[in-house]
Amino acid sequence: MKALSRRAGMKSLAAFCLAPRLRAQEEALPEERREGIAGIAREVMAEHQIPGLSLAVARHGRLVHKAAFGMADMTTGELCAPDHRFRIASISKPVTSVAVHRLFDRGLLAPEDRVFGRGGRLPQFRAPTPAHEAITLHHLLTHTCGGWGNKKNDPMFQNGGMSHAELIEWTLGGIALENPPGKTYDYSNFGYCLLGRVIEAVTGEAYEAHVRAQVLDPCGVTGMILAGNTRAERAEREVVYHGQRGEDPYRPGMNVRRMDSHGGWLAAAEDLARFLTHVDGFPAPADLLKSGSLKAMTTPWSEGASYARGWSVNSRPNWWHGGSLPGTSTLAVRTASGLCWAVLANTRYRDRENPVKDTAPALDRMMWRIARSVPEWRA
Repeated sequence: MKALSRRAGMKSLAAFCLAPRLRAQEEALPEERREGIAGIAREVMAEHQIPGLSLAVARHGRLVHKAAFGMADMTTGELCAPDHRFRIASISKPVTSVAVHRLFDRGLLAPEDRVFGRGGRLPQFRAPTPAHEAITLHHLLTHTCGGWGNKKNDPMFQNGGMSHAELIEWTLGGIALENPPGKTYDYSNFGYCLLGRVIEAVTGEAYEAHVRAQVLDPCGVTGMILAGNTRAERAEREVVYHGQRGEDPYRPGMNVRRMDSHGGWLAAAEDLARFLTHVDGFPAPADLLKSGSLKAMTTPWSEGASYARGWSVNSRPNWWHGGSLPGTSTLAVRTASGLCWAVLANTRYRDRENPVKDTAPALDRMMWRIARSVPEWRA
């Protein structure tokens, strides 16, 4: 990983010191509550064969609990600690969405801005059809651009040696849109890859540098960086990922770093809890976005839909996003009751015939059990 310059490091330190943030030390829970949380976590880990797990919970802007269980690395027996970093996979999408909405607030972008062709935000890429030319930033944010979904032929898991620009050219030329933009939801990693390139085009900054300066630093989050691809490229305090059912978290050709804006970030659970408290719509700490942008970001793209702009949403309203890669299962949640939590695991299990066994829904059920096991949190 490229080291920060001394000037950049001092800037990050200053931002951390000045930003409104969670208490440095969590509010103490009674031992009985802590043991209850640990029992729930260990039960789920045993049932779903999760080697290592980390979680953090904030309530009304204050950290109320963080904990880690199991092993960060099964091969060495290294224990998992709250400061261990994990690939967060698609929780990167809310981070990117907040960065885009910050640019909306500054008047540098607008939701109706087109992406491709003359007058688009990425004019270097020719729009091969009128449908491509109609794609807007709103369509990318809501996964309604008309194609490039992750159910089959996901561009982001192909041609691992290509750069972003090469992959975009290849996708535009070789994978057709299936629907008119704005009509159909189709979850698209590639769409969020494009948003990362739009951020770079309008700011003149690398995606990672811009997000760290404009989103993470103001939240007091200094430990999030982009992941590497191989085990040898692990960052300091990054867990080792363990595949199930033949999955290889480090398989050749899976370019996690290229996933930057849709699935490439590393974070500790507390980092994500801290981030969530700055985009939760509650009075303290202050949100990063203007109220109108925050509302637009968390409003479903159409009546009855359950996805907004970078967030899954429901009518309560709760906001959340999960993440999934070989060896990785993650979840970040903001509840209407004032809680924000993140949970990260260094494995993934998927069973298409019996999804109840999957790691992702198990983590969701686990965190709600944990939240409701502490009456004072009023989940």
